[in-house]
Amino acid sequence: MSELLKNIDARTRLAGTNKLEILLFTLGVDARTGRRETFGINVFKVREVVKLPHLNKMPGSHHNISGVANIRGVSIPVINLRGAIGMRPMAIDQESNLIITEYNRTIQGFLVGQVAHIVNMTWKDILPPPRSAGR
Repeated sequence: MSELLKNIDARTRLAGTNKLEILLFTLGVDARTGRRETFGINVFKVREVVKLPHLNKMPGSHHNISGVANIRGVSIPVINLRGAIGMRPMAIDQESNLIITEYNRTIQGFLVGQVAHIVNMTWKDILPPPRSAGR
């Protein structure tokens, strides 16, 4: 079996276990703390990660929607994740990336900073979000 197929097979065996893979990313430096916080998302919800393309603004949209990205002919709303969790919305810069996700048959993009790597974890390793998130 090729290495690619072995890798895919190993990942699909995680379903139904207490283990998961998390894609780690940053949202830039928090102005209040001066720290670069690391966040994560379940890899099974990620369709792809791309450098941030041009965003088309949407008049009248929610203030945490940065715009719409056209990815291979599909319009994808882009959520500024920093603003959505109560931080000052993220400025678009060289390290900006777009994590394209799929939840409940809907596709959306999250504007994030640097995308680091994937880690294997168990559910007991996951910490709840800080109390200040989403205020």
